[in-house]
Amino acid sequence: MVHMRRKLLSLVLAVPAATGIFSCFLTVSPSAQEKPAPGLAVDFDEPNLTPRERLGMRLFFDTRLSEPAGQACASCHDPSRAFTGNNNTTIGVALGSRPGVFGTRDTPTAMYLAAAPRFGSIVKDGKRVPAGGLFWDGRADTLEDQARGPFFNALEMNNPDTPALIAKIATGPYAAEFHRVWGDDIFDKPDAALDAVTASIAAFERTRAFQPFTSKFDYVMRGQAKFTEQEQRGLGLFTIRQKGNCASCHIVDEASRDPAKSLFTDFTYHALGTPRSMRIPKNTDASFNDLGLCDRVPMSGAKPPAKDAAQCGLFKTPTLRNIALTGPYMHNGIFDSLRDAVAFYATRDTDPKKWYPDGRKFNDLPAQYHANVDVETPPYQRRPGQRPQLNDEEIDDIVVFLRTLTDGYKP
Repeated sequence: MVHMRRKLLSLVLAVPAATGIFSCFLTVSPSAQEKPAPGLAVDFDEPNLTPRERLGMRLFFDTRLSEPAGQACASCHDPSRAFTGNNNTTIGVALGSRPGVFGTRDTPTAMYLAAAPRFGSIVKDGKRVPAGGLFWDGRADTLEDQARGPFFNALEMNNPDTPALIAKIATGPYAAEFHRVWGDDIFDKPDAALDAVTASIAAFERTRAFQPFTSKFDYVMRGQAKFTEQEQRGLGLFTIRQKGNCASCHIVDEASRDPAKSLFTDFTYHALGTPRSMRIPKNTDASFNDLGLCDRVPMSGAKPPAKDAAQCGLFKTPTLRNIALTGPYMHNGIFDSLRDAVAFYATRDTDPKKWYPDGRKFNDLPAQYHANVDVETPPYQRRPGQRPQLNDEEIDDIVVFLRTLTDGYKP
């Protein structure tokens, strides 16, 4: 069989106009501090998708599936932005399907999630720590669980219940395709149909379009390209414990030719003391605090664990693949600039006034949880007035290296 590839335009032509596909491809105003990276040209390889994967693609881009209509999965997971995007906002969090309704967290990338383990724990540096799961707090164990949540979240797609969602699909332009994949009676049982919806989306998200491994970094690891001197310096600074020490959480295996061993995350959770973002409407309420992992409610329906105060303020380590495209950064989208995000790690403790009003550190966490913030792992172990582990030139070098993680590189 001849291997046929179609770029993003083929997807636009393939999905029925009734899905409103053109409204999915949104842009976020670039930071004034950095030249934006080119958008990602995603190859969905539609002719070679299985029927279930193709159906998942239809669902992913269908803007009829929100209440009111107008928002799709792709509205917040825009392919050209490495499947991020926040539904065309510039405040660090996503706009929901209703005007003026916003979430409280930045939309994470949907790329490279197929390798994420279920939520649990691992031993790291001699300690057992939480790890795994999807979303910033790990509340979903699988891509199927993850696909389910936004449909019914009032801050996102806002469907009132399962029957309402399934009725939209049953009367939509690809209902016949749904029948062919899942059976003639699939719409008779809404709960079973919802399982079919999430299984289809998850199948689509497991395709190569979401984990292509086509960055310059990948080509270098395979011996098909070479880093520039600055990129090589940046990689060194990224990995050296006495410098950036980024690889302690954003793991990279420089010795392997298999890029799948360098996912640039260990899926663990950390409290970074990220500054409070007053761009988030909910944060105007001084009593509101997003406590991350300690407020985790499993989407599987399992009983929520007892609240563990030691986990308050912890959020999952995201992959850095395509990081140049996935701004804004941190769980609350506080930083528009990738350079600012890197500089924050390096100077949070040596120059707090740069990041916090009046120099009051960790201002997005109640005081009783400040002890959870990592102040020991390099480069956080420094104190105000000390020299940071990274100077300006070294920060620039790391940022240049991080740009080699963008997929679509042509050697």
